[in-house]
Amino acid sequence: MKTKFSSLTLFIAMLVLASLACSIFVGGPDYPEQTVAVSENEVLNMRTLIEQAFIAGAESGVVTLQFTEGQLTSYIALKMQEQANPPFTEPQILLRDGQMKLYAKKSSGFIAANILITMNVGIDETSGLPKIEIAEADFGPIPAPEGINNAISAIIDEAFTGSLGPVATGFRLESITIADGLMTMTGRIK
Repeated sequence: MKTKFSSLTLFIAMLVLASLACSIFVGGPDYPEQTVAVSENEVLNMRTLIEQAFIAGAESGVVTLQFTEGQLTSYIALKMQEQANPPFTEPQILLRDGQMKLYAKKSSGFIAANILITMNVGIDETSGLPKIEIAEADFGPIPAPEGINNAISAIIDEAFTGSLGPVATGFRLESITIADGLMTMTGRIK
């Protein structure tokens, strides 16, 4: 009887240790209570709206683009799914109080944590395109990867230029406003 009890105890202990060895969640910033669903339709809708804005802007010379949290979250999430080794997973983008906040999950070895990257989005004076500056990066107990500023900026820049594509030729931003879940960009076609 004692051998069955010790075998059962050993088996349960091994299961517990095996489950811990797979991944240990070590915290980090809390995810937003209300999450944004990822949808390919949001990305298609975003591209359609961009094309329509540039068609309308061809007459007036002024182009106004509005991006929602759902569109940006979906775009970034689908881009991360395309990568073999993405820098983060399960992104959530919130557009509040003049800043873009990227919540995501990051794994490093057997450690997993939530991350929050708060970004200021401005306009690059030289190119007339969005300029992303990281105001704060919270990786919880995981050390921030080297070059995270450049990597995140490159992802966001690629998202902007990739979503605008060839319709943005000669487009120069004049203003960017972020509030209440929307990013509004206004510019002119040269």
